Amino acid sequence: MDEWFSMISGGRQFPALAAKELQDAGFVVIPGPVARERLAQFAAAYDATMDSGNGADVKVARTTTRMYDFVNRGAEFDDLYIYPPLLEACRHVIGVPFKLSTILGRTLRPRSFAQDLHVDIKRDSEDLPMAGFILMIDEFRPDNGATRFVPNSHTWPGVPEEATHDLQADYDGQMLACGPAGSMIIFNGSVWHGHTANATAEARRSIQGYFVRREVRSGIDLAARMRPETLARIGPLARYVLAV
Repeated sequence: MDEWFSMISGGRQFPALAAKELQDAGFVVIPGPVARERLAQFAAAYDATMDSGNGADVKVARTTTRMYDFVNRGAEFDDLYIYPPLLEACRHVIGVPFKLSTILGRTLRPRSFAQDLHVDIKRDSEDLPMAGFILMIDEFRPDNGATRFVPNSHTWPGVPEEATHDLQADYDGQMLACGPAGSMIIFNGSVWHGHTANATAEARRSIQGYFVRREVRSGIDLAARMRPETLARIGPLARYVLAV
């Protein structure tokens, strides 16, 4: 077991109650790494980054606009993927040395319908386990597309499309992961989830990412994309988490 993983495993910044909720329900909402007084500045940096994007890193889907590779988008985002409670939570989910697989900005556009209920990784995948996170740049509410989760579904053998014909409809027992701006959702990649409808006239912004075992192929080749200024800026823990 490597030194950095041992240090992450020995931390005490992810509360025991949060760890139990993550284990039992498959998701948990905790305070995030952006201080309250920095939220407006952070949101402005996010907007400037998303507005500047073009090319293959920007994906406009039916309900959301995504920009990939937030590792190289600026120092404002460097603390997200090395946030100690998040890394400790990943240790609980993954259990062995892990790395960041991808991190992206994601804006749910106004008047958007609900996302299909889905899993990010199936229970029979050889790449299991996977841990995900969503940082709320805006408050997540029932009316603006808060992510819904089906508690305990990460332990079920099946997937949503085997259980329901309407993947956008409410599912029995689902729970909304609501919270104030700056909150962070941490979840098991096998839990059933999806954003709900954004019925408001305002976009709902977030940054999300995924962690996988170190030997698993990443969603994006972060090492190949690493910019010299990013590598010069980040510290040894970040380089470990990025596997660069």
